[in-house]
Amino acid sequence: MENTLPPGARRWLTIAALAGALAVMTGAFGAHALRARLDEYMLGVWQTAVQYHFWHALALALVGVLSLHLRASRALAISAVLMLAGILLFSGSLYAMALSDMRALGMVTPFGGLAFIGGWIALAIGVWRS
Repeated sequence: MENTLPPGARRWLTIAALAGALAVMTGAFGAHALRARLDEYMLGVWQTAVQYHFWHALALALVGVLSLHLRASRALAISAVLMLAGILLFSGSLYAMALSDMRALGMVTPFGGLAFIGGWIALAIGVWRS
């Protein structure tokens, strides 16, 4: 059977699905394995990381679905890259900070937030230009 998904949509939908699965796993890990190990503040940091991770995995799925209809959209491709960068920088830095208690890692988090914002703006541009 021939693959009918365009490469961009296939890539971002696959990454979105994997990012979503990882968000569920990190959420469960925090709720079960880390609850007794982290103080209340760091558990909150972990939960914030999971929440942003999951919402932006869904945003990546949205970009993948839109890529089915707006195939040649450079803005959508930029949006997906920025959403993924945001997950890695924002959530990744918070996960690392909670696990290591190295609060200096929090300096990376705003760059992930900026990537998220840029991703949403690029998504808006891609949809607007369609």
